[in-house]
Amino acid sequence: MEQRTLGGQGLRVSALGLGCMGMTFAYGGQDDTESRATIERALELGVTFLDTADMYGPHTNEELLGSVLSGRRDEVVIATKFGNEIGPDGLGTGRVNGRPDYLRGQIDGSLTRLGTDHVDLYYQHRVDPDVPIEETWGALGELVAAGKVRYLGISEAAPDTIRRAHATAPMSAVQTEYSLFTRDVEDNGVLATCRELGIGFVPYSPIGRGFLSGTIRRTEDLPEGDWRRNSPRFQGEALQANLRVLDEVNALAERKGVTPTQLALAWVLAQGDDVVPIPGTKRRRYLEENAGAADVTLSAEELETIEKVAPAGVASGERYPAAAMRMLHH
Repeated sequence: MEQRTLGGQGLRVSALGLGCMGMTFAYGGQDDTESRATIERALELGVTFLDTADMYGPHTNEELLGSVLSGRRDEVVIATKFGNEIGPDGLGTGRVNGRPDYLRGQIDGSLTRLGTDHVDLYYQHRVDPDVPIEETWGALGELVAAGKVRYLGISEAAPDTIRRAHATAPMSAVQTEYSLFTRDVEDNGVLATCRELGIGFVPYSPIGRGFLSGTIRRTEDLPEGDWRRNSPRFQGEALQANLRVLDEVNALAERKGVTPTQLALAWVLAQGDDVVPIPGTKRRRYLEENAGAADVTLSAEELETIEKVAPAGVASGERYPAAAMRMLHH
């Protein structure tokens, strides 16, 4: 698998990563045996950039990764996150916490669960509007100096926040939702800011939360307990409008001789060599399909055709329910 560089500090990762969240969180149904096999298969395929967070579970996702990677730590680049607050009872509080004392405790917990003495990439998961970003990032810079963290990132932050954080401690990656269906970062200044500052860009949900795979036609196709059942894009008229676009994307993929998923991922990969998507899956067959996208090359003409079918702003419905939308882009 091709390697790409994120940021100017020297972080090298596989061109495609693996988002591990769904293995224990948010998408309903958990199968640890298959999840473990998926992570092991990822390493065989050269997909060695693994993305988790303390909030996924909470804690169980990092524990799963730690158990699989025992004895294999040097084969992978581990990214984890803090900031979606976890209370003393081990449950999410629904708040964001960017206080230095909080993150110092969180990194130690993550290191223990992951069974390692350092995290390769440590993200601030969401921005705490009540704590100056300089305070949070000053503490993150101290973690780098202490050797607990090698590189720093932020998720779902506004351009000015990215700028201020990067000026406090060098930032290697910004993680934000980005796909053929979610192209906000092209318009809101996030992608331009990353490029101006030399920061890598890590799209999560690059297959549109599974929608671009073409397998979800009705809300009922989603498993019980899957949070997408409450997502505006997967409901009612918005879903019907999105399906009409999806049918055109599917037709393009068929013409190209690839799956819709591979077309969607190849499009993201074609947006620049500073872009490293992290499609999430908990099953080997989807992982193998995703990894195949790294070998798909789209011509200028094909990219133009895709642009006509799925221009920026094409998706109907917000990308999160209202409460979660309020936590974005501080």
